[in-house]
Amino acid sequence: MTDRPAVPDLATWPASRWDDVRDRVRGLVPPTPCVRFPDLGACYGGEIFLKLENLQRTGSFKVRGAISKLTALAPEDRAGGVVACSSGNHGRAVAWVAGQLDVPATIFVPEWVDPVKLAGMRGDGADVRLVGTRYDEAAAAAHDEVDRTGRPFVHPFDDVDVAAGQGTTALEILDAVPDVRHVVVCLSGGGLAGGVAAALRAHGSEAEVVAVSAERARVMFESLKAGRPLELEEEATIASALSGGIELENRVTFDLVRRHVDRHLVVSEEAIERAMAIAARHLHMVVEGGGAVGLAALFEGMLPPEDREGPTVVIVSGGNVGAARLAEIATSA
Repeated sequence: MTDRPAVPDLATWPASRWDDVRDRVRGLVPPTPCVRFPDLGACYGGEIFLKLENLQRTGSFKVRGAISKLTALAPEDRAGGVVACSSGNHGRAVAWVAGQLDVPATIFVPEWVDPVKLAGMRGDGADVRLVGTRYDEAAAAAHDEVDRTGRPFVHPFDDVDVAAGQGTTALEILDAVPDVRHVVVCLSGGGLAGGVAAALRAHGSEAEVVAVSAERARVMFESLKAGRPLELEEEATIASALSGGIELENRVTFDLVRRHVDRHLVVSEEAIERAMAIAARHLHMVVEGGGAVGLAALFEGMLPPEDREGPTVVIVSGGNVGAARLAEIATSA
């Protein structure tokens, strides 16, 4: 594996530094519910809680990282605007946070971006540019814009401030379920999984962190197996929020996930659709594909009861899906 510049391990941060990030996040969005579901516990064994990030202001956990990054920038550095690239949820988060802080935002997205997320970005006043049929093409265009203008880049995952913002999800879990033994989280670029795992370790929690990848969006999973960041051909997936690469020069999240995530699972497209349908029909929740991978692992029996002593928290990471698409899945899956 090629050497990458060293960055601080978030798991070594003192509590005071985590408190600062949490305070900045709470300055714009309240904590999301962490709800115990007795029926799930009865069906699947153990005590099951769902951390409902699908109820976030922008529909996903991504708003945490956007707040953390933008508020960490000096006012003079962000005054001229920021640049981001996204498969949807990160862009929507940056657009909303930038609007709250009166900061112009230019966001590059691939042409297949979910219409709900695209409308959300534009509705919050961002300059959204559709570029290419692959996420990497949109990312390259965003970096070109940064090089041309010198404006700050708000990375969707591989950034210390962004990962720390996502890690505040774990702090709220510890507030609600201090004795949590297992945390199930989606895995894509690693900002949420790595940030959550690091936050738990920094606060002395020994909870097992289980990262769940979508079968058609598993670049980080395969990179960890190879011992170095890889590139994979992009595939169409119901979990489009998890699409995209992790960058060959990944500086932050690859090591965070490698060091601090305990177990990895991969779920199929069919399992994700079933999880979305169960969430809609039986839990009365709107959950997008990327947000449903943890539920899919639970419903498919990949988290057997004997592995779940003590409370299990499944992070439901997003709910940005069109009503017609969800209705189709809920009736056919």
